[in-house]
Amino acid sequence: MVKSFRIIGTSAVFLLLGWTVPADSRQQQQQDKPAEKQQQPAKPAGQSQPQAKGQQGQQRQQQQQQARGRQDQQTQQQRQQQDNSAKQQQQQARGQQDQRTQQQRQQQDNSAKQQQQQARGQQDQRTQQQRQQQDNSARQQQQQARGQQDQRTQQQRQRQDNSAKQQLQLARGRQDQQTQQLRQQQDNRAAQQRSPAQVRQQQVAWQGDRAHSWQSEHRTWQQRGGYDGYRVPDDRFRGYYGQDHGFRMYSLPVMYVGGYRRFQFGGYWFGLVDPWPEYWSNDWYNTDDLYVDYYGDGYYLYNRRYPGDRIAISFYLN
Repeated sequence: MVKSFRIIGTSAVFLLLGWTVPADSRQQQQQDKPAEKQQQPAKPAGQSQPQAKGQQGQQRQQQQQQARGRQDQQTQQQRQQQDNSAKQQQQQARGQQDQRTQQQRQQQDNSAKQQQQQARGQQDQRTQQQRQQQDNSARQQQQQARGQQDQRTQQQRQRQDNSAKQQLQLARGRQDQQTQQLRQQQDNRAAQQRSPAQVRQQQVAWQGDRAHSWQSEHRTWQQRGGYDGYRVPDDRFRGYYGQDHGFRMYSLPVMYVGGYRRFQFGGYWFGLVDPWPEYWSNDWYNTDDLYVDYYGDGYYLYNRRYPGDRIAISFYLN
């Protein structure tokens, strides 16, 4: 672009010079002609025509040189202006180029910084996720270890409790067995000490409580409206009552109270609310193994020889 501007400017200067020089020469010729006409009549004496022509030629040369000097000065000024303009344009172009380059570098730097920041952010995020996963894994392992430890501790406690329960059950079983043996011995001694008259009297008394049709005459505690009497304490019940603690009626104290027969067993009195079934043997109270148990809705007397039958009984403190 700058070179083209220079070529165009130089061509314009030459064109101007082409038009200007002929005009100056014409003016000079017109000026010279009157001078010649004026000088011809006033020729000084003693001068020849060749000298006058030489002076005129020198003047013309001087004028031409001056015109050329002025033209060269103008051309120099124009060239200087063109050079200055070209330099300014070059400087502006360079400035714009530098500005664009600076902007591009700034954009590149910003883009690189953004990419670095994004890469760092992604790396930090991955590092955070890895740490979180490691922490979660460590927590899970700790929880699993604690759970396993708790499970082992629970199992150990359970085994210890089971062992203690078994030992207690064995001890209670031995104690109950010893107690049962003592009671059996006492019952045997009591039976041996009873006289035939006492045996006949007891048979007559028990015959009065015999049912004519036990299926229609007996009623469960639920049919009676529910059991609302006293209850044997649990620890006492486990020690003397239930299927594991049998007895025979003839060895126990028996008495009538309010029209109901009562018997004492395990330190407490029980009253027979139902009659005993008519199909039981006549001396069941002497020969059959009995036990007291709590079934669903109240206390009952059970006969091992007749496991499907149960006689409702009441619990009394005295």
